[in-house]
Amino acid sequence: MSFLVEENPAKHRFEILVDDALAGFTAYLPRGEVLIFTHTEVDAKFRNMGVGAALIRGTLDQIRARGGRVVPRCPFMASFIERHPDYADLVVPAA
Repeated sequence: MSFLVEENPAKHRFEILVDDALAGFTAYLPRGEVLIFTHTEVDAKFRNMGVGAALIRGTLDQIRARGGRVVPRCPFMASFIERHPDYADLVVPAA
């Protein structure tokens, strides 16, 4: 199984492709360099396979690489960051 996480700016979301099939996304509201994440969804046939974690990890790695920050209003993303404190530096308080 191959994972690819790509940003889809037109839809304000990061998407994960599993073997070239859209398997899930995490949606955001852009606020300059800060992205407010509101919802994460993984297709039922890809659940419990690590796809959600791969999506969030890939998303946060890309945001870090470009110097961005996040507000994780999405419970899935917030929980991921709590379990992986090495991403806590990307979080800013909601304005």
